[in-house]
Parts: sequence; structure tokens; C-alpha cells
Amino acid sequence: MKKYLVLTILCILTLTACNQPTAEESAYPNEVIETIMTRRSVRQYNDEPISHEVMDKILECGIHAPNGMNAQRWEVRVVESKKWVDDVTAAYKNSLAEDSPMAEQFKDPNFKNIFRNASSVIFISHRPGPCTQIDCGLMAGNMVNAAKSLGVSSVIMMSPISFFSTEEGKPFLETLALSEGQELLLCIGMGYSDQQPETPERRYSKVKYIQ
Repeated sequence: MKKYLVLTILCILTLTACNQPTAEESAYPNEVIETIMTRRSVRQYNDEPISHEVMDKILECGIHAPNGMNAQRWEVRVVESKKWVDDVTAAYKNSLAEDSPMAEQFKDPNFKNIFRNASSVIFISHRPGPCTQIDCGLMAGNMVNAAKSLGVSSVIMMSPISFFSTEEGKPFLETLALSEGQELLLCIGMGYSDQQPETPERRYSKVKYIQ
């Protein structure tokens, strides 16, 4: 009788242990919060392309972000062409003065392109209005978090956008075929990470309750 009792207790303890979450699993209460808390901006990618099935889901999540009055005053373009990205990078480099601080990035041996070396680039434009910059920011947030959940890394950028308003950049802007009145606002580099960025410090002291 004692033998069976001991075996029963051991079985219960084993099953209980198997059902206990690991330290990694219990770090966050659910997958959504884990995705948000573990996403990082990546600036080095390998050459593996993102399938259209995966990209379509990322874009779908993006356009389901909230936007003012559901006006949807934005447009999205996805560039997958390596030639296009390389040509933009070359034109941008040629437009810089040799002593420009922005020219320093081209000296990095890991440098591939001005979109933080990403293999795909998502451009988001808006028809300027009271809420449109917020709308586009919310869209970008949905996209990068959806990408993270699908194993795709990303980085949100605004610095390359100014190039498209220059004489050297206008021909490339035209190839994006944006509707009249649309203005580029930001872009997102996406791909499969070739680095593991550290977690940056977050300043929780900036958050306060007013009671």
C-alpha cells in the first residue's frame, strides 16, 4: 500500500512540475506583451527575403491600426528590389559632401544600404491632416510588432526620407507612384536579423499617475 502511495505522489509531483511555466515563459503574462517588450530595432540583416505571405500579414496588421475618423489618409509602398535600394544608396552617397557627418556610415565595413541594411523597405506616406502623423505612427507600431511575432526584425526610420525631396531623390520618389497630395513620412526597414541588440534603458521615472 505504501509503495502505491509513494508512486502516486511521485506521479503527481512529476505532472505538476511539467505544467509549471519556465522562467522564460513566465516573464510576461501573454504573447502580445512579450512581443512588445522583446522587440528591438535591428540594423544588420542577412540576405534572406521575406515571403509575400508573411509580408502581407504584416501589412494587414498595419492598416488595421486606429486612425482619425477612419479617414485612412495614408498610403503604403513595399520595396523589395535590391537594385532600387542600391541605386538610392549610391545616389544618396553622391549627394553628400565628403566631410558630411552622414558620409561616415559608408566607411562601416558592414554597411549595405541607407535603410540600415534591410532587405525590404516599407514606405508610409500621408495626406497631411490633424491626425495623420499619429495615424502613421500607430500603423508603423502595428507593423513592427506584427513582424516581431512572425520572426521578422525591423527598424523605423525618418532620416532617409529627406533625400526623396532633393533633386537627386525625386526620380526615386516618382517610382513609388504615390497619389497626388501624399507626402512620405517614414520608412521601415525589415528583414531577418544578423545581430542581437541589447535592451536599451527605459526611463520609468517619466511616467507618473495624477490622482
